Amino acid sequence: MSVLVVVECDGGEVKKSSLEVASYGSQVAQMLGTTATAIAVGEATEANLALLGEQGISKVLYDAEPRLKDFVNGAYTKLIAAAAQKEEAKVIVLANSNIGAAVGSRLSIRLEASIATNVVELPKTDGGKFVVKRGAFSGKAFADVELAGDRKIIAVKKNSIEALHEAGKTAPVESFSAQLTDADFADAPKEVIMQDQAGGVLLPEADLVVSGGRGMKGPENWNLIEDLAKALGAATACSKPVSDVDWRPHHEHVGQTGITVSPNLYIACGISGAIQHLAGVNSSKVIVVINKDPEAPFFKAADYGIVGDVFDVLPKLTEAVKQLN
Repeated sequence: MSVLVVVECDGGEVKKSSLEVASYGSQVAQMLGTTATAIAVGEATEANLALLGEQGISKVLYDAEPRLKDFVNGAYTKLIAAAAQKEEAKVIVLANSNIGAAVGSRLSIRLEASIATNVVELPKTDGGKFVVKRGAFSGKAFADVELAGDRKIIAVKKNSIEALHEAGKTAPVESFSAQLTDADFADAPKEVIMQDQAGGVLLPEADLVVSGGRGMKGPENWNLIEDLAKALGAATACSKPVSDVDWRPHHEHVGQTGITVSPNLYIACGISGAIQHLAGVNSSKVIVVINKDPEAPFFKAADYGIVGDVFDVLPKLTEAVKQLN
């Protein structure tokens, strides 16, 4: 009765959030006295999948169906459910990502499983119970939730678990087929649109983010944001007022009503720090705020703050990054 870990891949590589999930799943398996098996979704290479052994995964299942390269909710759900049944998995662990959110709810119905999202810690299993801690109210509170029933699904919040790394350890990769049909791909998008981000990194997956607000004064000044992002290899983002006036596209809008990000570094340039924006970035490991107003609310949430004009600070910061590189 293994633990099943859903591993998301893109461009042949395992996503960082899925490395964290693999580590989480392997630790849960140790707690339960069993092993952790991974089911890979997306485009992957056998060599990269084998390296999941460094995160404690005992084996990896991979369906080479070419249409699984891009996310299709129905097909991914059937694939994961088939893997769970094959492995007799009682616990399924996935990332609290766009894919995880979409697939998790479907899986809970298909497998008649209880589910917890936004989980930030390993479960507690005292007294025969299975209790997880999850973030609530945009990260302002936490809730302990007991998962009942025979099967359990856990969606792990990005950057909440430190990925294990046992160098040199590999996991066998096994061919797996869920016997998918054309009907399983009926909800496939007619066209897959990848948003342009620095280094080809989509904003929700980015480890480094440079974001701008109304303090940038207009779209003609956005090259300052893009220059710093390029130097860092970061994705670019913006506040809601910026996207509302069409300075930047809406897919870059970060906040409570936009995209929620959990990067290792979030640099906010000319953003005052309204509570709606903070709700979308407060899971960032390090927040750097650049604002000429020393009373800007964002400074209260910042790990580092620079009081100064973004038009003076950004060029100097970009040049410093280039010199370090």
